[in-house]
Amino acid sequence: MPRLVDHAERRAQITDAARRVIGREGLEAATFQAVATEAGVSVRLVQYYFGNKDGLLAATHRAVVDASAARFGAGGPAPRTPPTPYDVLRGVVVALLPLDAERRADAVVLAAFHAAALTRGPAAQEALLPAPRALVDVVAEQLDRARGVVGPGERAADTTKDAELALAALAGLTQSVVARHLEPAEALAVAERLLEHLLGAPPGRSAPSS
Repeated sequence: MPRLVDHAERRAQITDAARRVIGREGLEAATFQAVATEAGVSVRLVQYYFGNKDGLLAATHRAVVDASAARFGAGGPAPRTPPTPYDVLRGVVVALLPLDAERRADAVVLAAFHAAALTRGPAAQEALLPAPRALVDVVAEQLDRARGVVGPGERAADTTKDAELALAALAGLTQSVVARHLEPAEALAVAERLLEHLLGAPPGRSAPSS
């Protein structure tokens, strides 16, 4: 009896291969032929699942973003119930900072996509912007919780700016780790200090000095 094909598994096999190619050689190297060879499948199969290169790249970008989202809340001390804003945002930090080889590989791939978005026109930029905007909303929501703003649709003054500032700092720390200017543990310590300045120290730790 022929084995049934798991289409989700096959798509993941191909996007994983694309991630490896992009991580080694950059976005332009992710041709159907290169990705098919890396995945051990035919070019026709890659085309069947993704249609064209833009479809393959969009699916690959989504796979990296989804992998980061799946890591939210992983690592670090056990969260309190319910989790505090500090717990939630530290989970974001741990998910996004390149603290191990897997996260570093994803950071390199995302950097390639972001660099391409600068030169590939509005359509490419729009394809990449939803994830950062969603992250701004996540961070802003937790800042509002910490500041006592919990009503639906409410937002404290400057919350969005503070969220964007925090994510810009996180992006800079990510680049520093990828470029090996900082060790992962050093970057995590800096990010935790930023969270304490924004939210106050978590229970059991004194607030940082200015």
